[in-house]
Amino acid sequence: MTFIKQIPNLFTLGNLYCGFLSISYAGSSQYKNAAILILIGMMLDSMDGRLARMLHVESPLGKELDSLADIVTFGVAPSLLIYYTLFFNSGWIGLAICGLFPLFGAYRLARFNICSKEDSMEHFIGVPITAAGGILAILTLFSGFIPSIVTIVIFTALCYLMVSSIKIPSFKKVPLPRYGTIVTIFLGALLTIINLESYKKFPTFLYVATPLYLIYVTYRFIKIRESR
Repeated sequence: MTFIKQIPNLFTLGNLYCGFLSISYAGSSQYKNAAILILIGMMLDSMDGRLARMLHVESPLGKELDSLADIVTFGVAPSLLIYYTLFFNSGWIGLAICGLFPLFGAYRLARFNICSKEDSMEHFIGVPITAAGGILAILTLFSGFIPSIVTIVIFTALCYLMVSSIKIPSFKKVPLPRYGTIVTIFLGALLTIINLESYKKFPTFLYVATPLYLIYVTYRFIKIRESR
């Protein structure tokens, strides 16, 4: 029973480790792998909460651990990724600008933690740091097709939107297979296209993300069918 209680926390720690690896890869100029690791962290982050609710093992410890992991994976890691790819030649000014992202993200997480559970199930106040960090990772992943000025504008907008009072719909009550399957199919199609074009030019970690999420979506789908 004790091990079962720790299963969601293991996914949270996996999310945190993805953030650490992303920072390491960004420092080694492997920006696409760093971006993919943030996306893998998003997958793990979406799993831990659902697993906790499914296993009925939600706890204050898990909530606090999740916030600590999120600030690293979706706050520090994406901001460093943007710094290394766009602001590295700007010196301390670029570093100061990129440092705003995790600051706003930390404030957003703290505000979320004191919201009532009912409110967080219906909607979010401000853009969640997970979504903001994921958007920056995707922009980095496809940086060859997106002008730098567009990324800078979106980066600035996300900093504001995280601490804004805008209500964002929450999808916590939406059964995972409805959109999880779509995400998996999209990633699978992307893998196929990239593999046919040039296997070696694309980040290795994408080939870890797809089967990982596919396994979870399949497991979740089976559990939902069994409960009916």
